[in-house]
Amino acid sequence: MAGTRHALAIFLLALALLFCFADCSGHAELSSRHSNGRVQEERRNEGVATSWCIAKPSTDDESLNHNIDYSCRQKGVDCRPIQPGGSCFNPDSIISHASFAMNLFYKSAGKNYWNCHFNGTGLIVTQNPSWATCKYPT
Repeated sequence: MAGTRHALAIFLLALALLFCFADCSGHAELSSRHSNGRVQEERRNEGVATSWCIAKPSTDDESLNHNIDYSCRQKGVDCRPIQPGGSCFNPDSIISHASFAMNLFYKSAGKNYWNCHFNGTGLIVTQNPSWATCKYPT
């Protein structure tokens, strides 16, 4: 009897995992896209919650500065909102500016999970980080 219960428990666990993976992968489709003259594969998540890329709170200032510099040099990324007088300049903190710039890059690069890696300093969130006058694009 104990063997039957054990087998049933394993079966139910396997079935639950199967449903979980089927549900998660059911919203993604693989496609090709031209980016910078190269063909790249990306996953488009349709029907999945909107996401943003922000800096991990534990990231050191040097890495945050590097992330800002890298992001703001990329095509399609306009970092004027984090400049003095811009809508996202305040709070005038390195983590706030880096988060905004990283999200701009994440959005312009296709919103793939790897577009928010930033050498392990990026974090994808599903709660909109916008506040007051600073609106993070989706």
